[in-house]
Amino acid sequence: MTFDYDLFVIGGGSGGVRAARIAASEGGARVGLAEESRMGGTCVIRGCVPKKLMVFASAFPDIIEDAAAYGWQVKAGAFDWPRFRATLESELDRLENAYRNTLMNAGVTIHDARATVVDPHTVRLATGETLTTKHILIATGGWPFVPDIPGRDLAITSNEVFHLETLPKRLLVVGGGYIASEFACILHGLGVQVTQYYRGAQILRGFDDEARGHVANAMQMRGIDIHCGTDVIRLEKTASGICAVSTDGMEREFDLVLYATGRKPNSADLGLENLGVKFGRHGQIIVDDYSQTAVPSIFAVGDVTSRVNLTPVAIREGHAFADTVFRGIPTRFDHSLIASAVFTQPELGSIGLSEEAARDQEEIEVYSATFRPMKTIFAGRQDRVLMKLVVSAATRKILGCHIVAPEAGELIQLAAIAIGMGATKEDFDRTVAVHPTMAEELVTMRKPTRKG
Repeated sequence: MTFDYDLFVIGGGSGGVRAARIAASEGGARVGLAEESRMGGTCVIRGCVPKKLMVFASAFPDIIEDAAAYGWQVKAGAFDWPRFRATLESELDRLENAYRNTLMNAGVTIHDARATVVDPHTVRLATGETLTTKHILIATGGWPFVPDIPGRDLAITSNEVFHLETLPKRLLVVGGGYIASEFACILHGLGVQVTQYYRGAQILRGFDDEARGHVANAMQMRGIDIHCGTDVIRLEKTASGICAVSTDGMEREFDLVLYATGRKPNSADLGLENLGVKFGRHGQIIVDDYSQTAVPSIFAVGDVTSRVNLTPVAIREGHAFADTVFRGIPTRFDHSLIASAVFTQPELGSIGLSEEAARDQEEIEVYSATFRPMKTIFAGRQDRVLMKLVVSAATRKILGCHIVAPEAGELIQLAAIAIGMGATKEDFDRTVAVHPTMAEELVTMRKPTRKG
């Protein structure tokens, strides 16, 4: 049978674009790709990139204040949100065009339309056009989840936060994950009065307990009003804002409510339900080690599979798929030891096991240090840094590294190389410190803080 394409990709985010490009340019495949929204997906258009630019913007008040402590005659003025937003939107346009050009240069045919799956070798576009393909790759990502409570339509999600006409004076962030915590810090840094509700006992569930406690304390010291063990029962429109009625019995008024209570795989209504594709309880597409579904011609990568929901992971999964299917190089992406960063203020960088998870697995030693960094001590700040290593008592390998500090994302990327290579505590000990730096603490901690 002759197909229109060798591969048809549904979704123009990071994972889908990488798979399409490699399949076309290095695998010699005829590739089509459909994207119903903007090319670049969540990361480029509604996630990592605009968020990180907002992180940069929100850090300047502290920088300016510190500059004054260092002798510079400066002071912060008002933040011009419309000007920043216009520049941000221009940058996203540039990046979207770059993604398009990358695909076109690789020979990929782009369809700006929603696509659904008709059968294992056929897709239908929203335009009505039907196309046949040997392989189908689902790379549709995830979508913000808002619980079904009265007044849910009054709230926004991270999708809309980048396009606000004006910044609110009083903001409620609902959620305790990294997206909620990052936006709480970002908006606070831009001058918004921020309250954060989280129904759990501590924000940043899934990260090392000591590290996430350190971040929460720092956020509260900065003035973010965190309420754990608290959830919203309903939202009500008032004459001057939005009233949030919460489980702690309080009724508080805000100008804006931002829900960041997780994301769900964007797998519904794609036509997959009746083809034999298997789904998990949250709607994630079930795939094997090679990203293949229960239907041999249909594959899936990225957040829609809910394995590890990070952009670099989607990219690696997409690349591994293209290598396997179109380059004759069977490749399974290893989902262990993936470094991550939470761009709160201060940042949290993490790789490997938390202290709690490691202790459940084997006997460990924990090396940790908290201290005030030189830069902010001089400026009179009370900021504290955390450097932490979780070590196997038997093999001496570093099982986990957790850093809470400015630029922790940059630091953990370098630590991840050594830990991924199986570095031991003695390997760290043999490394000569770079002085004076914050990171030198990682190679100068000689005695364990605790064992277990």
